[in-house]
Amino acid sequence: MDIERRSVSMPHVSQQTDQPFELGVFSFVEFDKDPVTGVRISGAQRMAELLETIELADQVGLDVFGIGEHHRPEYLASSPATILAAAAARTKRIRLASAVTVLSSDDPVRVFQQFATVDLISNGRAEIMAGRGSFIESFPLFGYSLNDYDELFKEKLDLLLRLRESERVSWQGHFRPSFTNLGIYPRPVQNPLPVWIGVGGTPESVVRAASLGLPMVIAIIGGLPEQFAPLAHLYRETARQAGHDPAKLALGINSHGFIADDSQQAADDYFPSYAQTMNRLGRERGWGTITRQHLESARGLRGSNFVGSPDQVIEKILFQYEHFKHQRFTLQMGVGPIEHKKVMRAIELFGTKVAPIVRAEIAKRRAS
Repeated sequence: MDIERRSVSMPHVSQQTDQPFELGVFSFVEFDKDPVTGVRISGAQRMAELLETIELADQVGLDVFGIGEHHRPEYLASSPATILAAAAARTKRIRLASAVTVLSSDDPVRVFQQFATVDLISNGRAEIMAGRGSFIESFPLFGYSLNDYDELFKEKLDLLLRLRESERVSWQGHFRPSFTNLGIYPRPVQNPLPVWIGVGGTPESVVRAASLGLPMVIAIIGGLPEQFAPLAHLYRETARQAGHDPAKLALGINSHGFIADDSQQAADDYFPSYAQTMNRLGRERGWGTITRQHLESARGLRGSNFVGSPDQVIEKILFQYEHFKHQRFTLQMGVGPIEHKKVMRAIELFGTKVAPIVRAEIAKRRAS
């Protein structure tokens, strides 16, 4: 998500919608040593296990599974569309999204073609979530300068949106070679192919998504989530001023978490890899050390982590719904390696225990 994270001071507003509330899972396809055993499984085994989790998420009725793009040794998902295409052939109804596609360092033509292909394989279940990227490895890898960080995203998003609107496109920009009246193929099942904007808390990114009338996801991985509620207000008010109906625009929340049959087990299973991953990133970015005390605080009702029993996660989703009135909630089920059978159990609980109650309660609140 966006590198810069800050909140704005503005009261949140309620937003009623007829859109069904969606719940899902996303993954960066973590590929690190197990923090307890010190063992790293093979890349092939990790990918096989990932596809099993996506199949299970589909079977237990979750609505969306997202794959985030990274170009680091501790992740396997440098090509989300490839993974999603494999998942598309093995699932029936779950929507398949990037989370995010680092559009700034990619070619919008190839992004569109890849996700149009996923859409054809899945018969209309593909989504692109475009973001500027909180990790910067892809910029030098593909020959781009971080000095152009925002302008790259702005220009490439404009091209991506034009590609989904028309079969034949003429383009002239600053960062990508121009072309005239060329056909862009294949065309997807969905018209238009959904494009979401992923943001990490930067108001300028929120304004851009709202002005374009695009659905938006806020990544909340720290702090008090209600501090991000003004962004929901900013999004809807900006959309309204731009001539878009806010009730027709979807807002999503992405967070970290893990679910187990009881609260203590969830925290015990989650913490070792969470601490390993976040402390490594913390050393790179100058953050403080993550301790078990930090996790215990963050998984409280007003914290950012959804780590606990099904009842705790239900309560927390509904608590945040009152602040955001969002239409989608997705959970990164662990930020580092967790035993596969425990991840499978977490997804099963999310789909069979959490999701039905959350959907029913939110439908009741909307109707009241």
